[in-house]
Amino acid sequence: MPPAVEDGALRDAPPASVARRLLSLLYEALLLLALLMIGALPFVLFAHGADRIAARPWFQLYLLALAGAYFIWQWLRGGQTLPMKTWRLRLVTRDGGPLTLRHGVQRFLFALAGSLPFGAGFFWALLDRERQFLHDRLAGTRIVNC
Repeated sequence: MPPAVEDGALRDAPPASVARRLLSLLYEALLLLALLMIGALPFVLFAHGADRIAARPWFQLYLLALAGAYFIWQWLRGGQTLPMKTWRLRLVTRDGGPLTLRHGVQRFLFALAGSLPFGAGFFWALLDRERQFLHDRLAGTRIVNC
């Protein structure tokens, strides 16, 4: 039975399993790698001939902004990236509503911070009572089956 949809919100949707979210995350990593490789081309062409040491932090910041723009835009357009659509997952607020820009930015920044110490924010789901990733818990979001 599909989750109840009320005014466009997934109110009673069951939470997605950790295994499904991790498989979607693996697919997401492959897609993100391709996006960053293609997205790096304009920067490399523009910075051609620049001092590599000086350009490196700007390049890293550019790639981070590119990744952030991709994820936040996709989450705001319907709560799904391509891998999430494939695995039939949707990102919603804690109460089941659509994400706001604030939720998207917070989730991206918390996920970034949680992935730095060896993915601790993702391993958090193994300890969490609702099996949520740490960045979802902090940003007030959750991933549900759709």
